[in-house]
Amino acid sequence: MLNSIDGLLNDTELGQVRRILDGASFVSGAGSAGKQAAAVKHNEELPLGAAETEQLNRIVMGNLVRHPVYLTAALPLKVASPYYSRYTRGMAYGPHVDDPVMGQGPRYRSDVAVTVFLNAPTEYEGGALCIETPYGDQSVKLEAGSAVLYPASFVHRVENVTSGIRLAAVTWIQSLVRDAARRDLLYQLAQARDSLSQVAPAERAKSLIDQVYVNLVRMWGDT
Repeated sequence: MLNSIDGLLNDTELGQVRRILDGASFVSGAGSAGKQAAAVKHNEELPLGAAETEQLNRIVMGNLVRHPVYLTAALPLKVASPYYSRYTRGMAYGPHVDDPVMGQGPRYRSDVAVTVFLNAPTEYEGGALCIETPYGDQSVKLEAGSAVLYPASFVHRVENVTSGIRLAAVTWIQSLVRDAARRDLLYQLAQARDSLSQVAPAERAKSLIDQVYVNLVRMWGDT
């Protein structure tokens, strides 16, 4: 149910993102949180409408929305413009569940959350993203330019940053398939289909998997 994307941004793109963020002005992140989450949210974010957002989105979101893992794991119907966050020493985001419906203008259901790590884990202590899954807590602290996708319905938190600065982009997706377990099954099926396409593209089994996959999306899809 957790899917990671390694190397979503390359070194050049990360350098561009870092230069933009280093010159940006941040505000308290509490203003963008839901009523319950605001009490435990202690970070900084680029304000809505910041001039830097469009430049950042071209780089970060431009790579994300084209990535095959994103497309097959999230099955996106709608995607939000991300928040660009900064955690300095003493900042954290306590345990919370994301609001089920979000959006300042057009509203969307938050099925999948995505965190893109924008600086190296060696640049800060603490600050791991901890996600409570049915299989136990998962601690995620990826390399710069990597991302993790997870159900927005999971309780999660960002641990206290004890030194350095943590930079990340966070966004949410309304999926064609709202149920996380069904999305996970479809992702596994898509992986099996792709693997079979590599070794036996003409096999009857590949055709059957194609048929099952597209018909399950049709059956479970919610547009």
